[in-house]
Amino acid sequence: MKVLGIDIGGTGIKGAVVDTKRGVLKSDRLRILTPHPATPDAVADVVARIATHFEWDGPVGTAFPGVVRDGTVHTAANLDPAWVGQSATDAFAAATGASVVTCINDADAAGEAEAAFGAAKGVGGVVLVVTLGTGIGSALLVDGRLVPNTELGHLSLHGDDAEHYAAESVRETQALSWEDWAARVNEYLHLVEDLFWPDRFVLGGGVSKQADKFIPLLDVRTPVVPAELRNKAGMVGAAEVARRTAAEGHNHDGRLRRRR
Repeated sequence: MKVLGIDIGGTGIKGAVVDTKRGVLKSDRLRILTPHPATPDAVADVVARIATHFEWDGPVGTAFPGVVRDGTVHTAANLDPAWVGQSATDAFAAATGASVVTCINDADAAGEAEAAFGAAKGVGGVVLVVTLGTGIGSALLVDGRLVPNTELGHLSLHGDDAEHYAAESVRETQALSWEDWAARVNEYLHLVEDLFWPDRFVLGGGVSKQADKFIPLLDVRTPVVPAELRNKAGMVGAAEVARRTAAEGHNHDGRLRRRR
């Protein structure tokens, strides 16, 4: 089944048609700069532009940088605060005209992608997918099932959010060496593994393509592997969630569709 997957970020919004049987992109990726201010109307307009670009009328899965419960946004640190309390699924359904629209946290989308097609596929027990980028995202999987909205990048580390200390963006802005940054990531992973005792860490985000530069420097007791879907994980995972929703016969608001 083909689904339009859209990954909404603080700097860019990207979309592509996803083959949800294999977890691969079936089209080139379209990326549009995130509008500023990133209000619900402005972001929904970009989502509409992406759907129009692909001439899309099928299911749409979206990934959002914040806590999302039943399609409603509860935090939006990297977008406009007007999002809080708004239904993302309603906004994106109105923008695209699609009858099946889903929205989940962006790190959770990456976790869904890795569980279905990547480094967490078939792995039992507790798996933590950690995305290292502008911030730190997390997806907690138990026997392949997602525990949503963990937001472990906001755990306190040295008196501040951990993502302000160990995100990949910190390595770039502070010009840290791979060794110095890996030491920070190591501290963060030690903190998380003492709380959850995971069976595997999967490290994602764009920096995962340079995994050989920092993963060998980590000394956590939990096995650590790089993510396999990298920057397409948000689109693929969002599309997979929309596929499941469509297969279950639900509308974007969760109600069962009437069968004709």
